[in-house]
Amino acid sequence: MVRRDAPTFLNCVILPTLLLRLSAVMLRRGLLAWLSRVGVLLVVVCCCLSLLYVITCSPHADEPMAGQPLPRAGGMAMPGGPSRPGGVGGAPIGPAGREGFQALLQECEEQHRQHITSLKKQIAQLKEALQERSEQLKGMQDSVEKMAGKGTVGDVTDDHSHSDLQEFLRSQLSRAEVHSGVRLPSEYAVVPFESFTLQRVYQLEMGLTRHPEEKPVRKDRRDELGEVVESALHALNAPNQGGDKAKASKVYTPSDFIEGIARTEKDKGTLYELTFRGEQKQEFRRLLLFRPFGPLMKVKSELVETANMPINIVLPLSQRADKFKQFMHNFREVCVKQDGRVHLTVVYFGKDQMNEVKGTLENTSRELNFRNFTLIQLNEEFSRGRGLDVGARAWKGGNVLLFFCDVDIFFTADFLNTCRLNTQPGKKVFYPILFSQYNPAVIYGSHDHIPPVEQQLIIKKDTGFWRDFGFGMTCQYRSDFINIGGFDVDIKGWGGEDVHLYRKYLHSNLLVVRAPSRGLFHLWHEKRCADGLPPDQYKMCMQSKAMNEASHGQLGMLLFRHEIEAHLRKQKQRSRAKKP
Repeated sequence: MVRRDAPTFLNCVILPTLLLRLSAVMLRRGLLAWLSRVGVLLVVVCCCLSLLYVITCSPHADEPMAGQPLPRAGGMAMPGGPSRPGGVGGAPIGPAGREGFQALLQECEEQHRQHITSLKKQIAQLKEALQERSEQLKGMQDSVEKMAGKGTVGDVTDDHSHSDLQEFLRSQLSRAEVHSGVRLPSEYAVVPFESFTLQRVYQLEMGLTRHPEEKPVRKDRRDELGEVVESALHALNAPNQGGDKAKASKVYTPSDFIEGIARTEKDKGTLYELTFRGEQKQEFRRLLLFRPFGPLMKVKSELVETANMPINIVLPLSQRADKFKQFMHNFREVCVKQDGRVHLTVVYFGKDQMNEVKGTLENTSRELNFRNFTLIQLNEEFSRGRGLDVGARAWKGGNVLLFFCDVDIFFTADFLNTCRLNTQPGKKVFYPILFSQYNPAVIYGSHDHIPPVEQQLIIKKDTGFWRDFGFGMTCQYRSDFINIGGFDVDIKGWGGEDVHLYRKYLHSNLLVVRAPSRGLFHLWHEKRCADGLPPDQYKMCMQSKAMNEASHGQLGMLLFRHEIEAHLRKQKQRSRAKKP
């Protein structure tokens, strides 16, 4: 113990004494304050080292001394150890002590064996868990490699699914007939558009319960169109990111929405084209939206300037001077007074009533100072296709927008803008579906109750129908008409030429826009089918005549008129018999 405590005594007593003496010497030299701090620090360090040495080198009470044997069973100890009751240290081991020692060894062995078994089970479980984790890690690493390092490992699955969805939706957009047309086998393969406003839908597929013009009855239809208009307004009013220079400061509202057209390709999605009023009178904003059976996708937002889009209306005519006066009355009001960007080309066949037609044009020119008209006379048999072809090719003022028209057509200023907005040279042609009027004498009961023409233009189920089998009214640019080959001028008389031109466009890569037009009407007139027509043209003429006469219900009333009158007579007789 003396040797063990000697270093402690040296460190704790002698060394501090020496330091104190050194401090006294240094004090005399003017460094007492600095050395005192160092001395205190050294004393603390030495004390800590001494205490650590004592704790480390001193024996623990609960640990056996080096070389001391383990205690034996039976209260005996190995020689040199403390004696226990029942035995004397150093005495020989008896039989009872040997058996107890063996029992103790067996018990310890059993415990060790159980512990080893438990460890083996834990090791096996850990190996299985490690293998599962390795397989999972390998699979996730493969996914990461496929994703080309995009995202974190935890986001791999979600990112992969989202990427697949986006790729599918964009493939739907690329497959749909949005940016360009596709080749179609016939006119029956066209998917027509439906037009709509904020309150009305103008539809083709009516059946027996639907109407050509109606409010959307089904909630999903209302929600669909409402979402489309809302999304378009959001896109128009979104902050300008610098990419769209056409965006202005105007805040668009639902009142700026003019009309839209929509069609659904059942295996791809729904295309919407919406038109809004621009900041100027002749400016419009048009948006294309596409629903690929999922969220809407903004396809394009563009500013359409129609101020420099004149329309050349080509009108083939033979006789019918009275109908031409009615046509010119509408032309004066709409084209001259309201629009002001229309040229009229009249191709007249024959000489009969030529002076009346020429006089009507001269009166309009003189009264309204209107000079934008051309009168072409052809001394040959009437052919609508021939007349339209001559009128289209006679224009020498560049690539003008053509509207092929008939003398029985009534149109509004809104239709002229629709004609401009739905055509594009080299890309789109417009085939509007006009609303054909029934016989006013049938609709209003007699000739005496027929109102003026402007009051007859009501889109209802009993007043007319969407003439979806007619292709005579069309808007296209002159360059597209020339490049497609124009009309088949060999067709004489009525009908057939318009279907041939329509099929030419369908077989090209131009996009054919086919939609009901709420501003284009066919006025009823008695149709005469000439006996000299070929059988197919005569059949088409008679079908058109039957369709133009009245609605399904009105024709039924005419068919059963005698039965209805007989029933009314019986009712009157019964009512008289009951009176006293």
